[in-house]
Amino acid sequence: MTQSLLLILLGGAVLRITTVSSEYLNYVKPGFRFLLIAAGAVVLILGVAGLFKKEDGHRGPGVAWLLTLPVFAIFLIAPPPLGSYAARSEDAPARPAASALTAYTPLTKPVSDMTIGEFLGRAWGDSTQSMAGKQVKLTGFAVPSKKDGQWYVARMQIACCAADAVPLKVAVLGMPAPEEDQWIEVTGTWVPPKEGAPPPGTAAPEMTAVDVTEIPQPVEPYE
Repeated sequence: MTQSLLLILLGGAVLRITTVSSEYLNYVKPGFRFLLIAAGAVVLILGVAGLFKKEDGHRGPGVAWLLTLPVFAIFLIAPPPLGSYAARSEDAPARPAASALTAYTPLTKPVSDMTIGEFLGRAWGDSTQSMAGKQVKLTGFAVPSKKDGQWYVARMQIACCAADAVPLKVAVLGMPAPEEDQWIEVTGTWVPPKEGAPPPGTAAPEMTAVDVTEIPQPVEPYE
C-alpha cells in the first residue's frame, strides 16, 4: 500500500504542476509539458491499480512511509527556479550556442529587447558591433559581484531541464545593485571592450545602465 500511495502522490504532484499551474517551468522547458502530463498519468494509474492488487501477506517496514515526504514537499514547498546562487561565480558566463554566433540584424528600435544569450552573442561574435551605441533591454535576476562598481544581470539557460542549466551573465555598470535574486529589466548600452581587454568569452560583457526596473519573476524563468 505504501508503494501504491507513493506512486499516486508522485503522479498527482506531476499532474498538479503541469495542468493547474506553470510550476513545471521551474524545472524543464515548455515543450516537455505534455510528456510530463503523460508520465504523471501513467504513474497515477499504476498507483491506483496497485491498491486493488491482491495482498500476498508481506508487510514492508513502517519507515517506508518516509518515502512520501519528498512528494509532499513538491505539493507544499515547490523548489523555485535556479537563481543567483547558481550564477554567483566570477567566471565567464557560458558561451551561447554556435548558431547564435552568426550575422545579426541591425538594431533599429530606440530600445531593443533581447535575451541575455543574444547580448552575449552580439558582444562576442558580431564583427559589425551592431550593438555599439544602441540601447537594449535585458530581463534577468540580480547577482552580486566581488568587483567594485558592478553587478550582474543573469539568466539560466537550459537545454532540457534545470539539471543542465548554465548561467548567462552581463556585468552592469552605472546603477546601484538591486537586492540579490530580484528580477529586473535593465536598459542600457553595451560597453565595447578596450584594447588589451581579455579575449571574448573569458569575461562577462559589460553594459552601462540608464534604468533598472524591478519586475515579478517571468512565467518562463529560463532562456
